[in-house]
Amino acid sequence: MDRSAFEHIVETALRRLPRRFKSKIKNISIEVEDSPSREILDGMGIKHGTLLGLYQGVPLTAREWNYGNMLPDRIVIYQRSIEQAAQSSEEIEEIVLETVIHEIGHYFGFDDQTLYSIEDEKSRRKEGKME
Repeated sequence: MDRSAFEHIVETALRRLPRRFKSKIKNISIEVEDSPSREILDGMGIKHGTLLGLYQGVPLTAREWNYGNMLPDRIVIYQRSIEQAAQSSEEIEEIVLETVIHEIGHYFGFDDQTLYSIEDEKSRRKEGKME
């Protein structure tokens, strides 16, 4: 998939965020890159596996009264990593949406463990509705 088509999928995922969250997102850059560098993976302790997205910044819950005049927080969505994890165009869209939501969750101060619990609960509910 070419970069502009993938970026459109990311933009669509951002538009799908609930309004109550979108209205609170300020000073953040959302970018698409091919894959995470070895330096990023090593810094995160990832020896095996795939990194689909990355939040870099100070979560809202960690900001103090004097927080300001800072460069934007940054979310990177890794196109090649997502394409390799997906089996179809529809699955790319699903993984992008899940990744965007996950990284935005970090912006709001949720840690990985909490986000994975939320994602697991959502999956269980979805599976329960399908049966």
